[in-house]
Amino acid sequence: MANMDETHNSDLRIVGGHLVLDLVNTVAPRTPDGSGHHEYLPGPEELLAWARRVDVLDEREAGEVAAAWRAAPDSAAQAWRAALEIREAVYAVLSARLPAAADSTPSEGAGTPTGGDGTLSAAGDAPSEGAGTSPVAGRAPDPGPALERLALRWATAAARSALVLDGRPGRAARLVVGTAPALLVPDRLASAAVEFLSTVDLDRLKVCPVAEGGCGWLFLDITRNGSRRWCAMADCGAQAKSRRLTERRRARRATGVTANTGS
Repeated sequence: MANMDETHNSDLRIVGGHLVLDLVNTVAPRTPDGSGHHEYLPGPEELLAWARRVDVLDEREAGEVAAAWRAAPDSAAQAWRAALEIREAVYAVLSARLPAAADSTPSEGAGTPTGGDGTLSAAGDAPSEGAGTSPVAGRAPDPGPALERLALRWATAAARSALVLDGRPGRAARLVVGTAPALLVPDRLASAAVEFLSTVDLDRLKVCPVAEGGCGWLFLDITRNGSRRWCAMADCGAQAKSRRLTERRRARRATGVTANTGS
């Protein structure tokens, strides 16, 4: 993978403005039925690389997670599936609250299989080939079940967290989310997701417009006048501009041919 510090590379653009939105944006495009999408997190290895890139983990922690996953491969699959469940739950909640994204909401029942208590099913393995690796499809008018799943994930993450003494001046203690390396990534994502959903300013939340050639990704518009339209002007915005220019040229040519024919 490219340099962890890049904000734009050939693999995955980091444009959401928040870790949780960057997680949501690991599927492209975000379309109403989920068809034709590309999954940027097709397995645990890619999840770990992404988590390191966006600073969910530091280098030491990433090494500990990798070691834990090597020692127990099933735990790697479990952590990966949990991360995708968190991703889709966040998307369901935000889509329900954001009119511009309403047609891109994943369906309830799509996503990672869970047991009766909302935890991961015992299977814990990757989706089968041909079924697709990303649970994005349909619509979910009711975000309640997604919130319930997130709350459960957050509660289990909190149970694996700890207060530790903080050596920095003026600080007494700090909260360390996740104490089990094998589940460190989903634990931190669940904690970040709950905090984000509790504090996000929906007036700043926007969707890259699919109907106009965008990718459907979510992002925070922090411009002073709230004028940001695309996830990235250099990408979706430039492509849309190029398409409009091509269409205008074609229209002019067609008009010219018609005029010449009728003369």
